[in-house]
Amino acid sequence: MPLSVPMLFVFADRTSLLFVANVPLLYLFAAKNQPIKFLTGYSYESLNILHRRLGEVMCLLALIHSAGMVGVWYTILRPVGLGLAQFLLIKIILLGIGALVAYELLYFTSLGSFRQRWYELFLVLHVSLQIIALVLLWFHHHGSRPYVGIALGIFLVDRLVYRMGLKVESLEASLEVTQDHGTVLLRTLIPLEQKHRFLKRLVGKGVTKGWTATEHIFLTVPALSRKHVIQAHPFTIASKAPQIADLKAELNLIVRAQDGFSGDLLRYARSHTSVKVRLDGPYGSQNGLHMLEQCDISVVVAGGSGIAVALPLVWAAHRSHCVNGLGICEDMKSAPRTILIWVVREESHTSWVGLSEIQDLRDSGVEVIIPPPTAAYGKPDVSRLIESCVVSATSNGHARIGLVCSGPDGMNREVRNSCASFLAGGYDIDVEIEKFGW
Repeated sequence: MPLSVPMLFVFADRTSLLFVANVPLLYLFAAKNQPIKFLTGYSYESLNILHRRLGEVMCLLALIHSAGMVGVWYTILRPVGLGLAQFLLIKIILLGIGALVAYELLYFTSLGSFRQRWYELFLVLHVSLQIIALVLLWFHHHGSRPYVGIALGIFLVDRLVYRMGLKVESLEASLEVTQDHGTVLLRTLIPLEQKHRFLKRLVGKGVTKGWTATEHIFLTVPALSRKHVIQAHPFTIASKAPQIADLKAELNLIVRAQDGFSGDLLRYARSHTSVKVRLDGPYGSQNGLHMLEQCDISVVVAGGSGIAVALPLVWAAHRSHCVNGLGICEDMKSAPRTILIWVVREESHTSWVGLSEIQDLRDSGVEVIIPPPTAAYGKPDVSRLIESCVVSATSNGHARIGLVCSGPDGMNREVRNSCASFLAGGYDIDVEIEKFGW
């Protein structure tokens, strides 16, 4: 059908219908606590890519709808004497423009470059602009209200009921500035509950029910300043996961100081040894752990603060390989090998974990490789290190190898390329990348 003036209006109207129909799905993909995880097994951070792509499509639909309505004004309303200013000041149009601006600002402030440079501003804008956009969309057109109501319900349940109520714990934590003077170790003792209240069993576990390797929590430290009362920042849990019979467990976080929250925490830790914190979580998927548990040889590569992912992952993978389940294999020769490669920039960075923890890993049978610091000796050949480990571990015959890498982008690419060459060489190897970034 050719594009005519009546069809222009229909086209603009249909793009708006597509937009509002996807609003609930947009907020569902953004929620930390959602039914999709129970249906698919994918955690919220895996679904976040769908949230971002859907948001981009919806912003495009909003622009097309706006352009179409301007076209309707130009072809129908302008000839009968309605000026552009009069058209734009019509209540329904004005509210629509406000919603368009809010959603387009959401898109631009959600770009990776903006998030990485101004993360705290991104957090504030993302929440406030979502609320403003929903309110404007509600009043823009009565047909959007069922969809806006569902989206608002999803947002409130996730933010208020789950993340500020049922899954949040307030605890006292110790603070320690490490030897490099730029990192804070935050430790807190978690009293583990063997049985949770009915509501917590229904909606999902909190941190008092324990955690598994590679999971993360959202940390809030109200004592830093007023603005930090409502801010929650994600950090990977850097301590090994508790066992079922444990009554208490230590939860450790490695906070590398930069600008904003982490810098404020470092300054606070220089004059305080403890602080009250709120922990929301745990969250995250265990794809890397499940892969390692199914392999004969586990290789975990960490770069810098990637040790926060690697350390609990190594403990969990090694424990799963040991018959007694305690993480200490009785027969080291017959036990599947677990290897940790940790690349650090400075020697003092090993204090993030502690020499005693590294020695405990070695005593339990884990092979720990820490090349000389890159600041003094340059970057090591990670591919060569992985190759020597894999060749040595498979010298007695065929073995399935699982490799997990948590480090900067350059290291991740190098590890991927190494695994591709191993596959070409006939090795049975799987790889999982735990990438930094939110």
